[in-house]
Order: sequence, then structure tokens, then C-alpha cells
Amino acid sequence: MKSNDNKLFPAALVRESLAQSFVKLNPRLLIKNPVMFTVEVGTLVMLVVTLFTLFTGDASQGSFGYNLTIFIILLLTVLFGNFAEAIAEARGKAQAESLRKTREETPAKKILAVGEIFTDEVKVVSSSQLKKGDLFLCEPGDIIAADGEIVKGLASIDESAITGESAPVIREAGGDKSSVVGGTKVLSDRIVVKVTSGAGESFLDKMIALVEGASRQKTPNEIALTILLASFTLVFIIVCVTLKPFADYAQTPITIAAFISLFVCLIPTTIGGLLSAIGIAGMDRALRANVITKSGKAVETAGDVDVLLLDKTGTITIGNRKATNFYATNGHSQEEFIRFSVLSSLADDTPEGKSIVELAGKERVKGLSVAGAHFVKFTAETRSSGIDLPDGTRIRKGAYDAIRDLAAKAGNSFPEETLATVQQISGNGGTPLVVAVNNRITGVIELQDIIKPGIQERFERLRKMGVKTVMVTGDNPLTAKYIANKAGVDDFIAEARPEDKMSYIRKEQQNGRLVAMMGDGTNDAPALAQADVGVAMNSGTQAAKEAGNMVDLDNDPTKLIEIVEIGKQLLMTRGTLTTFSIANDVAKYFAIVPALFVASIPALQGINIMHLHSPETAILSAVIFNAIIIPLLIPLALKGVAYRPIGASALLRRNLLVYGVGGVIIPFIGIKLIDMLVSIFF
Repeated sequence: MKSNDNKLFPAALVRESLAQSFVKLNPRLLIKNPVMFTVEVGTLVMLVVTLFTLFTGDASQGSFGYNLTIFIILLLTVLFGNFAEAIAEARGKAQAESLRKTREETPAKKILAVGEIFTDEVKVVSSSQLKKGDLFLCEPGDIIAADGEIVKGLASIDESAITGESAPVIREAGGDKSSVVGGTKVLSDRIVVKVTSGAGESFLDKMIALVEGASRQKTPNEIALTILLASFTLVFIIVCVTLKPFADYAQTPITIAAFISLFVCLIPTTIGGLLSAIGIAGMDRALRANVITKSGKAVETAGDVDVLLLDKTGTITIGNRKATNFYATNGHSQEEFIRFSVLSSLADDTPEGKSIVELAGKERVKGLSVAGAHFVKFTAETRSSGIDLPDGTRIRKGAYDAIRDLAAKAGNSFPEETLATVQQISGNGGTPLVVAVNNRITGVIELQDIIKPGIQERFERLRKMGVKTVMVTGDNPLTAKYIANKAGVDDFIAEARPEDKMSYIRKEQQNGRLVAMMGDGTNDAPALAQADVGVAMNSGTQAAKEAGNMVDLDNDPTKLIEIVEIGKQLLMTRGTLTTFSIANDVAKYFAIVPALFVASIPALQGINIMHLHSPETAILSAVIFNAIIIPLLIPLALKGVAYRPIGASALLRRNLLVYGVGGVIIPFIGIKLIDMLVSIFF
């Protein structure tokens, strides 16, 4: 899957964004973006004033043409301000839809019944058609279609997508190991499963409930900016209200249109309109890093994360156990043992079997012949597989206790040397496969979860960035500790259930930290939804992708390094544009107010450095400047300010010098030029 596949065509994106911009007025926006909401309300009031002057001809409220001009410019301000946000929503909607299209119903081999008597006839149906009490058949390679109980047979099942445990488990009819979960995979044998969960009762439904119960907190930066914008809006409301008695005292009439225009010009409209454009910039840069993001807020939050939780299976490790060593015992040579191991694995199409042949090397495999041999497939009952050669030699490999029992039945002992090797491999977090020839123990093959290459160096880089890494796994503490040390993470959580992951994240959040979670399994979905930044692997389950607010197309567990840097760049861009916007508004205040009252109060002539044509042209020029500055700054917001790892004080000085001073000078020049043009028509 390539990042280009998740982009809308520009023309379609623009059309959808414009359509959303016209219908953007929403009371909930007051909390999300108080500045643009206030501008939208002011625009509606201006429409009422314009219509009022049209039908009544009330000259005290200005001429209809002048008011109509003001209204059109304010409407353009609203459209420009909401255009970027509409693009973000259209992009996020398209990305989420592209993910949902990858969902497919699991086919189920339903066993048909006549009345209450089940027959031998099987019909393939969609998993959504299964009901509580139905029976369905599962064979090797099948995905279990629904939660249920095994009523016949036993099988080896891969439950890593649900539990996070990489090693297969044995499930069989009867007892406490008969339950199976929808979405897990049958690796061997045949089982008949009875559906035990109704609508809304499955494991996936429980995960969905946990996801819906999760809520992401507002970041400190988000809260600070909301307070800042709301405060400036409130301050300038007070300023505009107090201008009325001042104007009456100076005997300078100010129309409602002038008040609305003045207010819209003075509040921080620029940054309010550019917030979403900045978010788009973060989303696009993440997309270039092959990360799909569902919102700009997620990228921004990544710039401040303190803790990163990573699921082990498929995230830190490759996900399939691989052979890493051959240990010959009981007097057998290393070459002889490797030959036995390869012969027993040539017909084994499991990842483990293939890895044994791969580890042995092409040279050893090339000279081996299995012509006329009988291959014995792995079954959950024997927990072993192997080969019977034409000369009568029987080679078996399998779990330690299964091969031990096989040797014991033939009257052969299990060597102490082999037992010590088995215990050493288990202590290192690996899985031992014991090999027997003619029921005599010959050695042990070590299987290990393979750590993804280069991951230690990248975790060290995260550590230098101040991000604490925590591995989350369903493995036992011994295995978890071994892999955590090998991978180089700072901490680990063993035998973790979905509830445990959420609890850990909430605890860190309550301590004021921002938490990122990376995972790929259905069992990770609640934690991905609760985390401030939830990054799902593209190879993961659909539930994980839907719960997270990012999807890593490269399945790289340390992609957070790039995401953090993009987030920091986004924060720097927003900081610089906020500085510019505030300086811009202060400059407009000192440019417009003297022009309004200089005729009534000649003493203001000293600070009327712009010498605008008239109060009417001053207001109109300011409104026009306010409308066009937003689209002019969108390219800068999209490109972003270059990320430099400098200190906060140095960054503040740079912002004040470049964007603060620039924010003061540009409005004076822009409004004066527009006033010179507008005055031609007055």
C-alpha cells in the first residue's frame, strides 16, 4: 500500500472542501475554534444589518452598498478560515474510508442441520450470518469466524492477534481449553466449533466497548492556545464595547457594521483561520513518511510525547518464531544433527519449519534426498511432525514433553545434557524443539522471536529525545525481560491484558505525561484509542487501525522518531504564526482606531502615522487586509517552519524578531496600500 493511494485528487478535494466551508457554521466550533466561530456569528449579524439597510434605508447604519461590501469580505474571511479545516476533514474522511474498505467478512464453513440434527453437509457463508448455537468447521489456515467452544477435535491455534502471545496454543474439545476467539487462526488439524456469542457479546464487541469508553485528553499546547485565543477574543470584545461611549463622547457616530468589522479585524483571526492549515501540513509531512494520520492534532501531540508503549509481537519482533541455533546432544555430531533437523523440516510449510531449512544453509540442503519418504504433518494431538525415510529411519521433532514421552514409551531415557539445553533456551525466552531419531534424542533446535533489525539504535535515539519506551506483551515475565533487554527498551509489561494496557496509559496521563501507543493486534485497540497518539501497524488487524489515529504503512515500530520530529515542526510553525497573528492584530488596532477618531479628536493626529483617507476606507481596508492575509499565509503554514533543535529561549527570541516585528510592519504597509486603492471609489 502506497501513500499516494490515500490521497484525494486535488480537484475533488477542493470541491468537497468548498462545499463544507459553506455549511461550516456549527455551535460546537466555539469550543474547538472560538475565533472562527465568533467571526461566523459576526458575519451573520452583518448580513442582517445589510438586509436591514436595504429594506429600511436607514442611513445611520451606513449605505447598502458599503454594508454589502463589508458582508462579502467577511464571508470570504469565513470561507478562507474554514477552507483549510474543511480540507483536513475531507482528507481524514477519505483516509478512514480507505481503511474501512479493506475490511472483509471472514468466510465460515457452516455445518448444515435438518431440524435439530446436524448433517455432514458444509456450506460456506459469511461470518455475519452465523448465529448462537451454529456449528462451523475449521481446517489448517482458516480464520475462526466467531467466538465459540470446540465440540470436536483439537488444533494448534495462533492467537497472537488477540493475546499478543506469539507461540501457538493447543485448544481441544472439553475442559477449560475449549474456548476459541473469532479472528484467531487454525494452524493444524480440524475442529468443529459451536458459536457461543450472540450479537454484541463477542471478544471484538468487548474491545469495541473499551475503545468507545476511551477518550483522548487535550494536550497542554492545545489548552494553552485555546485559552490564548479565547482571551484575546474576550479582550477585544471589551475594547469594541467600550468604544461606543468613547465615540459618543467624541461625537463620532460608529455604525453596527463598523463595530463588527473592527471586532473581526482586531481578534486573532489569522491564527484562528490557519490552525487547520498547520494541521494539514503535519498530516502531509507524515504521509510523506508513509504514515497515514486521521487528524492534524495527532501529529501535533506527537511532538510532546513522553512515553511510548509498543506491542511486542509484530512491532518489536517480526512475529514468527525462527530457528536460531542447533544444539547436538547425546553423542551426535553437529553436522549429523543438522541433517536430521533438515530432513524432518523439508515438508514443513510452517514459518518455523522453513526457518530451520534456511538456517541450515543451501549447501547442506542441496545434497539431501527424500525420495520415497513419508512426511508426518504436525498435529495438535502429537505436538510433533517429522519424516519416515525409505530405509525405516523415523525422525520426529516437536515440543519437549511430547518428544520426551515418545522416547520414554520406547524405553529410551531423556539425557540430562538435553534437558539442560531445553531449560537454557526457555530461560532465554526461546522455544526448544527436540529432535528424536528412532525414538532416541539427538538434539534441540532453538526458536526465538526475532528482533527487528536496527531497533536497538532507534530506541537509543528515542531515549535521547526524552521518550521512555515500554514493551507490552502477553508473554511471561521471564520471556518478556529477555526480549526487552535484547531490544533495548526502558521498561516492559508482561502478561498484559487489554485492560492492563489502558490502565497503564491512564496512570501515565494522570501524572501529566503524553503517551503514544504502537500496536497491531485487536487486543491493542483499546490502548490505541486511549493513548494521546495511537499508531497502528499496517500489517495489523482492522480493529487496531480503526482505534488508532495513525497508521504506519511501513510497519516500523520506531517510526515515532520521524513522527515526533514532524510534530515538533508543527508546533514551531504554529508558534511562529501565533506570534505573527498577535503582532498583526496589535498593529491593526493602532492603525485603525486613530483613523476613526482623528477628525473628532485632533490630538490623535500624532499617532495617525498612516493618514488613511477616511474612517470608512480605514475600516474597509482593514477588513480586506484581514481577509487576504489568511490565504497568503496558507503556503507558509503548509510548508512549515524548518525544525531546529534549539532551546526554548532561543526559539522565542527568533520568533519575536522575525515574526513579531514582521507582524507589526506588514499590516501598516498592507492597509495603507489597500486604502490608497479603495479611496479612488470614495
